Amino acid sequence: MGHREDLLEGAKRCLLEKGYARTTARDIVAASGTNLASIGYHYGSKEALLNLAFLRVTEEWGDLLTSPEEAAEGADGGGPPAPLDQFRDTWQRVIASYPETRSVWQLQMEVVSRLEKDPGLREALLGPQREGRDGLAENMLGIDPEKDPERARTAGLFCQALLIGVMVQWMMDEESAPSAQDLTDGLKAVLEGREDQELDGPGPGRESS
Repeated sequence: MGHREDLLEGAKRCLLEKGYARTTARDIVAASGTNLASIGYHYGSKEALLNLAFLRVTEEWGDLLTSPEEAAEGADGGGPPAPLDQFRDTWQRVIASYPETRSVWQLQMEVVSRLEKDPGLREALLGPQREGRDGLAENMLGIDPEKDPERARTAGLFCQALLIGVMVQWMMDEESAPSAQDLTDGLKAVLEGREDQELDGPGPGRESS
């Protein structure tokens, strides 16, 4: 690797080990075996390098959402799994990885806390965040963003909100945090509640269509 790639890999390691705020330019240089001048030459600033490194860490974590079996089925043209099965299986992979990816979850929480006071960081994340929502909709619920962009958008918003909530619960208390089956059963309960309302007809104060 050249200095550019070395710096990026070093910045990724520093983010996971020290966090965003505590990582200095000298930390990155020590982790990458480069020099301070290389940061400015290749990335313009330490902040630009850290922002890109954070995006790469997040993308690599996102690879957990697609199982080797699903990737193979897609390549072979096989049929997709049932939506609830895909939802549960994806969450099983995410939650099972938590012991190894806890530092990624901690880093994401730190970055969220910085957005209000760091316009540059917020701007850097806007586009990737929207793309990430599409990826969540596709990987968790099997919704193709190209074929049904609006459905993927709203489903992605739901999945992203759920992901952040689950992340916080696992960081606070692993023993009471939801399992993949808990999340699947919760989603089923919401869907079944909606079906019950439709069968019962409009409630008080609501007009039938």
